[in-house]
Amino acid sequence: MPATKVLVTGAAGFIGSHVADACIELGMTVVATDDLSGGFRDNVPADAIWVEGDLRHADFVRTLFEMGPYDYVYHLAAYAAEGLSHFIRSYNYRTNLEASVHLINASILGQVKRFVFTSSIAVYGAGQVPMDEGMVPRPEDPYGISKYAVELDLAAASNMFGLDFTIFRPHNVYGERQNISDPYRNVIGIFMNNIMLEKSMPIFGDGHQTRAFSHVDDVAPVIARSPLVEAARNETFNVGADQPYSVLELAETVAQAFGVPADVVHLPPRNEVVDAFSSHDKARQVFGGDEPRTLKDGIESMARWVRKNGARAPVQFKEEIEVAIHLPPSWLSMMSSE
Repeated sequence: MPATKVLVTGAAGFIGSHVADACIELGMTVVATDDLSGGFRDNVPADAIWVEGDLRHADFVRTLFEMGPYDYVYHLAAYAAEGLSHFIRSYNYRTNLEASVHLINASILGQVKRFVFTSSIAVYGAGQVPMDEGMVPRPEDPYGISKYAVELDLAAASNMFGLDFTIFRPHNVYGERQNISDPYRNVIGIFMNNIMLEKSMPIFGDGHQTRAFSHVDDVAPVIARSPLVEAARNETFNVGADQPYSVLELAETVAQAFGVPADVVHLPPRNEVVDAFSSHDKARQVFGGDEPRTLKDGIESMARWVRKNGARAPVQFKEEIEVAIHLPPSWLSMMSSE
């Protein structure tokens, strides 16, 4: 019986590299791809077949599928800067939606058995907590809109062509290999990098906004084995931690992991969902599993990795800001100082 062969996109990135690891542990042959715009080649598992390229180019996607056939496609490649997406709408839709459609088309033509897509709880919007899969999505930013559009497209592709899918909506995932140099996303990475650089931890607004922060170990293995679970076929799942914390509580926990006082600086509030955490009852019923890692344990684990690898200079967004109106002043000043 031939080995299971899979394609993992975003495999040099944070969650993608962990999913690629988990697939290899399951005995799968992994073709790993990434454009390295936000990931690092060192993140890619040594046992994976590496192909660098940009999924926004349909010709590249066709080349990828010539290396198949693939049993499963795990699509994790995205630019997940939810707050910044308001100001880079065209880039957001090309990167997160158009690229996904190229991949869905190729998966239909290549008779892929299951398309596994990482969406986001950004699809839910505001005022729906705890968020559960039965709620009608109301995304409020271009990032969430693009993710929900892909979800809808997968449902249409399933109805028309029989492409089976599994959709995951993770949230606020953190852990080893996260890109701590991106100043627009990954608040835990930003906090840790700033501590290493002896800078204050920046908080938009009063810091009372709440999130349930999810360690990657509670997310990636579930995504990897989902095509092997029949009950996950053509289903959508929230995945991650249950317990919400305020951003102020998060800052205190990160500071404690580094043995320093919680030195925060409050920036003007930005347009964002105030409370965002979800129910994971459905995922537990289908996948089982242990209780999620506690925030303290997960933060300490990531802090050890950050201390070992060192701080990184913040990397500004390399593309053009399309709409600078209402851009947070702290972001504008960073871009102006280049």
